[in-house]
Amino acid sequence: MAYTKKDEFDYEEVTLAAYAKALGHPARIAILKLLAERGKCICGDIVNELPLSQSTVSQHLKELKAVGLIKGKIDGPRVSYYVDEETWNKARIFFDRMFRQRMQPVMV
Repeated sequence: MAYTKKDEFDYEEVTLAAYAKALGHPARIAILKLLAERGKCICGDIVNELPLSQSTVSQHLKELKAVGLIKGKIDGPRVSYYVDEETWNKARIFFDRMFRQRMQPVMV
C-alpha cells in the first residue's frame, strides 16, 4: 500500500479537510441549504432551484455524498437526497473544535 503525507495527520484533521473541500463550492452550499430547508429532494428539484444543469448538480451531489454529508434513498425510479444528520453533526463538532482552539489574534 502506498504511503502518502496524509497518513501523517490524525483522523479528525483528514476528515475535516474532506468536509471543507466538499463545502468549498457555492453550489454545494446552496444544495445543502436547500436540502436542510426541504428535508429531501430529487435531483430535478434541485436543478429547478439552481442555475445549474442536471449533470452539474449530479456531480455536486456525488461530491457531497462521497464525504457523507448527504445520503440518497432510492424512491422508485428516482433518488431522494437528504442531509445525513449524524455526519453533519460530526462535521459541526470538528469545525467547532478547530475554531475554539486558542488562536493568536490577527491584526487587520
